[in-house]
Amino acid sequence: MPGSWPQGDFPGLNSGNCQITSPATSAYNCIAWAAGTNKQWWDPNGLYYWPPNVPREVTIEAVIQVYEVLGFSICIGGILEPGFEKIAIFAKQSGNKRMPTHAARQLDSGEWTSKLGACEDICHPEADSVSGPAYGKVAYFMSRPKPPRPA
Repeated sequence: MPGSWPQGDFPGLNSGNCQITSPATSAYNCIAWAAGTNKQWWDPNGLYYWPPNVPREVTIEAVIQVYEVLGFSICIGGILEPGFEKIAIFAKQSGNKRMPTHAARQLDSGEWTSKLGACEDICHPEADSVSGPAYGKVAYFMSRPKPPRPA
């Protein structure tokens, strides 16, 4: 396996379908990375950054609100759409609740980028390439219009 993540957690990743795009670091996590930043770890517990006015709780609803604050809305799928940015929110079943586990961001190429915990950032072909024991599967896709590029 090309990275420092546990191979068993990500059975859909291999050296032929993912590329490491930055070194391992605990400076930021997948929630921040999907939001477009690598400056801080985003987590609802009081030790880390969490967007204002979003409940500090580990729920799918709170994670959706994080991205809604950033202008994203739930959408139907992860197919590349010109003029839109997309993210995928992952969840695992825990008893009768779905717990959020991961977020990935779609690149302009249509591929996806993920920050694997404190491990590396990777580029992978499909959102569900990181599905498996660690992250479960995609629960929601969200999109927002791309901001205009500066002239």
